Amino acid sequence: MATKKAQAKKTLKVTQVKSVIGTKESHRACVRGLGLRRMHQTVEVEDTPAVRGMINKVYYLVKCEA
Repeated sequence: MATKKAQAKKTLKVTQVKSVIGTKESHRACVRGLGLRRMHQTVEVEDTPAVRGMINKVYYLVKCEA
């Protein structure tokens, strides 16, 4: 039986830096999908293509760190 090494999952730190008031509903949904609820809140999310797409869509509302 082959043994699998534990792979460290890559994560991104995402911080909301601008309010979602007055933005499109789909952009608000992306911010909520990232797990952000309020200004200056930081969450760690897994680095996947879907998450990268959400961050790219709302780039003007969030700050992202590796």
